[in-house]
Amino acid sequence: MSEVVKETQTPPVVMSGMRATGRLHLGHYMGVLRNWVHLQNDYTTFFMVADWHSLTTKYEDTLRLPEYRRDIVLDWLGAGIYPTKATLYFQSAVPEIAELHLLLSMITPNKWCETDPTLKDMITSGELNYGLLGYPVLQTADILAVGGSLVPVGKDQLAHLEISRDIARRFNHTTGQVIFHEPRPLMTETPSVIGLDGRKMSKSYQNGIELAFSEDETTKAIKTAITDAKRLKKTDPGEPNDCVAVFPWYQTFTDASTCETVASECRAGSRGCMDCKKQLAEAVNEQLRPLRERRSNYAQDLSQVDAIIDAGNTVAREKAGATLQKVRRAFNLV
Repeated sequence: MSEVVKETQTPPVVMSGMRATGRLHLGHYMGVLRNWVHLQNDYTTFFMVADWHSLTTKYEDTLRLPEYRRDIVLDWLGAGIYPTKATLYFQSAVPEIAELHLLLSMITPNKWCETDPTLKDMITSGELNYGLLGYPVLQTADILAVGGSLVPVGKDQLAHLEISRDIARRFNHTTGQVIFHEPRPLMTETPSVIGLDGRKMSKSYQNGIELAFSEDETTKAIKTAITDAKRLKKTDPGEPNDCVAVFPWYQTFTDASTCETVASECRAGSRGCMDCKKQLAEAVNEQLRPLRERRSNYAQDLSQVDAIIDAGNTVAREKAGATLQKVRRAFNLV
């Protein structure tokens, strides 16, 4: 084993991404995108549309994949991600990631992938395909290719990132060269936005508010939200804590004073559930109005959006190419 050669530390790079499986909803905005907007001001940031990762569970139907990829970028831009501050790119436009994935797979024990606790949640067809099994290795390549050293995650994603740390550490130890910084979690506040039906907000459940919804579509969707099944009439005293979806949304999208008024009127039977939903829809629409205006402006000039992605693809390829050259030399493949 050769002596480990330390590499000079570089400014932290934040890397994160999203699978291209449909338009983003309110849960994505509250839990992820608002945080990205802040991060782009303080770090070098790379945000990736993970279209290869989409194929791990959606390989049978890719007809709308191009549409989903562009919709995600529009949602990001609408949320306030600026291409002058962050690099936005498609995973599949950076083939260097695929080669890095291959090389990292050579040093990764099967058991590390097989015991990934998130694997079971992602198996949708009842069988485990090779691509899904290697998901943690590809994710590691995504991060390390662009020099990612910080990854914004919630508690449920820590296990995934730990595998990436193990792979980076194993590579450095095996080759005797510190090419990779072990990616560290950047713990984020991820407020949970419950779905309109009381379950977790999810694309597959179709129980959320898409960021691309119009104000009328948002209002219509909120009218279907489940409240308190025990409250039959408007004049019946209600209990906000038993309200399945509407009052929790008030707690997320309005201030404490509004929540207190809503709760008091509900308990007194002076506020009906439909009145509650109407006021909630107004609050949600008001909060999303700037996002939707920016999104609409970009959607009217898709050539500009394509140019942003092309530029981001170029930056990501250059960064990943430099990383890959170091890895090839470490394996004596040059």
